[in-house]
Amino acid sequence: MRKIILSILGVILVIAAIFVAKAIIESNTKERPPAKKVVKTVYVQTVNNTTVPIVIPANGTVTALQKNTLFSEVEGIFRNSAKPFRPGQEYSKGQVLIRIDAAEYAANVRAAKSELYNKIAAVMPDLRLDYPDVYPKWEAYLNNFDVNKSLPPLPASSSEQENYFISGRGIVSGYYNIKNQETRLNKFIIVAPYNGVLTEALVTEGSLVRPGQKLGEFIDPSEYELEVAVRKSFSDLLEVGEQVALNNLEGTQQFKGVVSRVNSKIDSNSQTVQVFIKIKDAKVKEGMYLEANLEARDVEKALSIPRNLLVDKNKVYIVENNTLQLAKIDAVHFSSESVVITGLKDGTQLISAPVPGAFVGMPVEISDNSSVAKTN
Repeated sequence: MRKIILSILGVILVIAAIFVAKAIIESNTKERPPAKKVVKTVYVQTVNNTTVPIVIPANGTVTALQKNTLFSEVEGIFRNSAKPFRPGQEYSKGQVLIRIDAAEYAANVRAAKSELYNKIAAVMPDLRLDYPDVYPKWEAYLNNFDVNKSLPPLPASSSEQENYFISGRGIVSGYYNIKNQETRLNKFIIVAPYNGVLTEALVTEGSLVRPGQKLGEFIDPSEYELEVAVRKSFSDLLEVGEQVALNNLEGTQQFKGVVSRVNSKIDSNSQTVQVFIKIKDAKVKEGMYLEANLEARDVEKALSIPRNLLVDKNKVYIVENNTLQLAKIDAVHFSSESVVITGLKDGTQLISAPVPGAFVGMPVEISDNSSVAKTN
């Protein structure tokens, strides 16, 4: 009986322990609070469509509008110049840039003129007998003949017989040979074609000059030209005479230019068109690298926004009833940092800063620091 009673008490104690343990566990269980909805604060700007000018950025190197590369067509010693032949030297129109020694060639020209003089003198007796009417004009030509001066034109022929007679004596061919020599003799002196500056000098006085040798460069510093490449889609929007804003790379200098020419040919590799901008400014120098902002056209009912606001290149996030929604737009023009878009109605609340983890239907709260979207 004692064993039975002890067994029953043991069972009762085990059962009691189970219930006590269960009560203790249940008393330590904490209820999980309901999940709170996270509402992000976003920045928006109220859309106000206006007319947005499309500005095409371009850049290039400045070159002189009038630029002459000096080459020699003859051979000889570089004797002198009107001024020291050095880079940066200014010359006035007509001043001698380079004078090459032409003494030997000039002597050959005078010898050829003397030979022509002798040929004319040899036919004078025949002209007196056979063509007495034309004799006086040839006599006057011979009397005014000077081997040290430029050869004057031959007297005009009065008849075919006179022409045949003069040509048959080699006078006409001799005359044109001498004129050709005189033209070449003039190439021993290179003069300034306009008021300008010598930007490059590759020879010095006393050096030997050979035909085809480059001698230097001469420019007109009063007018310059900037060549830039523009995408073909905007080539038909640019007009000659349009004002262009220019600046250097550092942004410390600003200049003004005018579109002077637009090439009608499209580069097959880059699909761009050459645009030439004329610049008149004393601060501009040959070889400067400038940036140009070309106004191509105006877009009505549009606005400019940062490129990072675009979604799939044709959508943007807007806020409707405190939730994010996607709105389709038309991207008219892309620049390096912004994009011109159309398709949004005035008053639309456009997201002005990217929202991490954004999705359609996401609940949001509009910040008090929002603004109005206008053109940049």
